[in-house]
Amino acid sequence: MIRVVLFFLLLLFGSVAKSQTPTDSIQKLDEVILSDVKLKRYAHGYKVTALGDSLLQKNRSSFTDLLRFNSNLYFKENGYGMVSSPSFRGTNASQTAVIWNGISINSQLTGQTDFNTINTTNFNSVIIRSGGGSVQYGSGAIGGSIHLNNTLSFNPHFDNTVTLSYGSYETKNIGYLSSYANDKWSFNIGVNYIDSDNDYKYLNTDKRNTNGAYYNGSVNANVGHVLSSKDVLKLYHQTFIGEREFSGTLSSPSLAKYEDENFRTMLEWSRNGDKAFSKLKVAHLQEHFKYFGTKNTENFTFGKVNTYLINYTADIDVSTDLKLKPIVSYNYYEGSGSSFEDPNRQEFSTTALLQYKPNEKWQYGLNIRQDITSGFESPLLFSFDIAYDVTNYYTLKINGSKNYRVPTFNDLYWQPGGNLDLVPETSYQIDLGQEITYKSAKLNFNAFYIKTTDLIQWKPNTTGFWSPENIAKTQNFGAEANLDITKRIKTHHFSLLMNYAYTVSEDLETNAQLIYVPYHKANVNLAYAYKRMSLFFQHLYNGEVYTTPENLSGRFYSVEAYQVSNLGVSYQLFKTKSQQIDVSLKVNNLFNTAYENVAFRPMPDRNFNFQIQYKF
Repeated sequence: MIRVVLFFLLLLFGSVAKSQTPTDSIQKLDEVILSDVKLKRYAHGYKVTALGDSLLQKNRSSFTDLLRFNSNLYFKENGYGMVSSPSFRGTNASQTAVIWNGISINSQLTGQTDFNTINTTNFNSVIIRSGGGSVQYGSGAIGGSIHLNNTLSFNPHFDNTVTLSYGSYETKNIGYLSSYANDKWSFNIGVNYIDSDNDYKYLNTDKRNTNGAYYNGSVNANVGHVLSSKDVLKLYHQTFIGEREFSGTLSSPSLAKYEDENFRTMLEWSRNGDKAFSKLKVAHLQEHFKYFGTKNTENFTFGKVNTYLINYTADIDVSTDLKLKPIVSYNYYEGSGSSFEDPNRQEFSTTALLQYKPNEKWQYGLNIRQDITSGFESPLLFSFDIAYDVTNYYTLKINGSKNYRVPTFNDLYWQPGGNLDLVPETSYQIDLGQEITYKSAKLNFNAFYIKTTDLIQWKPNTTGFWSPENIAKTQNFGAEANLDITKRIKTHHFSLLMNYAYTVSEDLETNAQLIYVPYHKANVNLAYAYKRMSLFFQHLYNGEVYTTPENLSGRFYSVEAYQVSNLGVSYQLFKTKSQQIDVSLKVNNLFNTAYENVAFRPMPDRNFNFQIQYKF
């Protein structure tokens, strides 16, 4: 209790501290446009990677593919289009936070986000923040965090884009984007619908993916209004509704079906005061699923959670080189489901972020957070980061943190098997990074270490039911390399993006590599553009993964390493000052490779997608 009181005193001091310098005009503009400002201003010692519009265009149909081919993240996908779970630096899916415009959207039921329920249409950027982030983003941000951002610009414009595509397995996709703004209002909306039979052939067999059809629709709408010279009001909304048949395995066909509904709405009020820049967020999130063991019946199980959130932040310039950001947040979770009754949870958190820049070469960050969560005690969290510009081309970065993950509703209340005695997972991590930037080339090297205690694992208990326990202690360590080069020679444009990760993720009791964590993962992206034509080539190498724990006798089961490539070409039919039409063709699994991402669940053979896009 004493440390909580001290923490509140720190926040109170921060709220009344007097600014020595007014907020500059660049900061005002950034705050008006970007919702998650702490991602940009309080992460100088972290590795932060942004995936822009050009990469989003090449992987419109799948958020999983976007990150699989353009980042160090590994994905476990139960057949194409099915449940997709990330592994960030060897951590599990519930230890990777997904942040939508500054707030976490991880499921309160499973603790993770299914990346095949996120459509990237109308997101201006996807940002990957490597390293522990529980201080800034709460439970689950242990390996890293994925940020989905919408921007609202008040520069006058009116732009529209219609996209139509058709591909193998009767895959149809239609999307519409519209963006309008004047000096008082900003509005954008994205609507997308995709439908696929997804009945691809299992290579080297006489079977097909007979129960893999899916369809989904999404709406992403955002509006902003300048109330005065100091106040801006913004509203963000996202809806996703989808239905998937659940693919079986090579030996066990499936008739299951799954329905998803996700609704997210957030109102944000920003005020640029004389002493500080403040922001108030109020949000409602709802997740809802239905699972049908047999798709042709009306019998189903379900789960549903409503999340109510209020968040207040302030950016205060204590002096010209010291910035303080206090954050106060309250969350209320209300659940219901077939396998548990009506659980609820309250969370109150206070956070303080400090950023110190004594000169042009050094930047320091120090952050602390205390959560008060109903049902169990949460640890005091901290993080620090340092960035040092050795030269104009070479930067050293280091960050460390204490992070945590609270048990989910499923962990605690699932019947039969839930465990009310669980405590939060706790981890410590440190990351050392080097960044070299020269002209149009950027090279990153990072080494990391993560140690986790009280890891929650589901195991069969004495009654025969599976139940979660705080039993495992794990360590994750490894290295990452990333190279990004762009070059322009007259009307020729070249780009190269390469990512490589070496990851060890092991149980400290057995010294065995954890299942579904590859030691090696690499990808290469090559792109070339000349006048109206552009080409790109993607190649992925995914190392062997264990599907049962490795042991000293060497007896284990695994999914073999694989390599898969994609090729795309696009051509601009015409372009005027106000209109543009592009056509493109993408070949996935170019060399028709037979491979599995999860044991006994084959991935698609060679397939094609044709797209036409009209901008006006």
